[in-house]
Amino acid sequence: MEYNLADLFESVVDAVPEREALVYVDHPGTGAERRLTYAELDAAANRVAHHLLDAGIRPGEHLGLHLYNGVEYLQTVLACLKARIVPVNVNYRYVEEELVYLYRDADLVALVFDAEFDARVAAAAPQAPALRHLVRVGAPAADGSGPAATAFAEVDAAGDSGRGFAPRSADDQFIIYTGGTTGMPKGVMWRQEDLFFSGLGGGAPTGDPVKTPQELAERVAAGGEGITFFPTPPLMHGTSTLTAFIGFNFGQRVVVHRKFVPHEVLRTIEKEKVTSVSLVGDAMLRPLIDALKGPLKGTDCSALFSVSSSGAIMSDSVRAEFQSLVPHVMLLNNFGSSESGFNGTATADSGPRNGFRLQVNARTAVVDPATFEPTAPGEPGRIAQRGHVPLGYYNDPAKTAETFFRKGEERWVLLGDMATVDADGIVTVLGRGSQCINTGGEKVYPEEVEQALKSHPDVYDALVAGAPDARWGNQVAAVVQVREGAQAPTLDEMQAHCRTRLAGYKIPRRLVIAPRIQRSPSGKADYRWARSVITPAGD
Repeated sequence: MEYNLADLFESVVDAVPEREALVYVDHPGTGAERRLTYAELDAAANRVAHHLLDAGIRPGEHLGLHLYNGVEYLQTVLACLKARIVPVNVNYRYVEEELVYLYRDADLVALVFDAEFDARVAAAAPQAPALRHLVRVGAPAADGSGPAATAFAEVDAAGDSGRGFAPRSADDQFIIYTGGTTGMPKGVMWRQEDLFFSGLGGGAPTGDPVKTPQELAERVAAGGEGITFFPTPPLMHGTSTLTAFIGFNFGQRVVVHRKFVPHEVLRTIEKEKVTSVSLVGDAMLRPLIDALKGPLKGTDCSALFSVSSSGAIMSDSVRAEFQSLVPHVMLLNNFGSSESGFNGTATADSGPRNGFRLQVNARTAVVDPATFEPTAPGEPGRIAQRGHVPLGYYNDPAKTAETFFRKGEERWVLLGDMATVDADGIVTVLGRGSQCINTGGEKVYPEEVEQALKSHPDVYDALVAGAPDARWGNQVAAVVQVREGAQAPTLDEMQAHCRTRLAGYKIPRRLVIAPRIQRSPSGKADYRWARSVITPAGD
């Protein structure tokens, strides 16, 4: 049995060809949109796939997607899978030096990019010798300063819409580059079969995985419509692309916006009767709350069933505020990574008092990083996952050896998150080991302190990092963004607030008020930035 993502997608297309697959809102507020059925999306992907093969891109070679959200993004990912070309996500915030690193490290031979990035691609592409084929989405610069590239519109208009591709394999790869919190980006190499089961839930993230590839289409044909998935973060982050594929595996509808604009997200939820929204923590949930309390008060969210977050936690205070506005919606803090896929979901009693507690799947454990043996209840270790895990990091054998290991007959991945497990198997996540603050021998994990800070009524967002301290080695320091119209709290006020929720050694000793907390486009914490604000150069 071969679980290949393109084969599985085509089986769904054949089961429900006329069902709506993708709704894309081009420029929020303008009303411009595109709608594609499963048959139309399949044909669109075929056109790009045939073009890539005709252009000399060979199976197994790597193609970068340097794009904002759009039909072209998912169309190109599907095209790569169909042609056995390996898709590689490119962070569109990267500047020339970072792009040159990624283009080279990933051994990109082709690139599909948005015209808005003309200047950056023109500067970086010549420094990546393997890169030989460029496709531009949108009109080139009027002054002709952009790189020479094939127009995506021409590919989409002239390509062969039929299939006729060579047989595929479960071993075909899918690479997800992850920036992480330290060091240069790393490309996580997934076999498609492993990604299907770990990242896509085996076709049923909330139920029983399929037992055969054929069963996926059988389930789709037997089921009805009615679910609309709305991944709101950038598709360049693995979570959003995987959310879209979860929707496709269900034979349901997926909605995407070009960018995250809170008011337009809510309008789309109402108009499209969205049932499932995915986002990244408070950075995306808070603006939705502000809109619902202000100009979009009364927005019809009656179809909305769940809002899930991964990559950052929706804090208790923010969740409670959203729940008061949309009480029927289930809010889920999910836990996973580019290296593991999905690991588990926060328990009902998870929060500042008890910690970030997870009900994990059967393949997830807390292990001693030295022996890889399970830790005793209450003993700290690192979260690990076995079974369907990646092959390693592309072009990085040293980091692969540190992170991936074999135990008996099974492959394992060792994540960077420290945790404990109790006698009932509930895992409490302490935080990323790389972000842990050692203050006088005590370990403090930023996420716990951030939750306490964000429960203050005047705090809109917060990040916590260590600041050098002559006596303690490091002290806990916080960067806080204040709610609009609120008075900036003093350090004494924040310390008094946190003392009701945290042990004394976890209380911030330094407070910086920033006009805005810097995060990635998906809402993930930017701890490098936080440390630079807390300890400016020269201090």
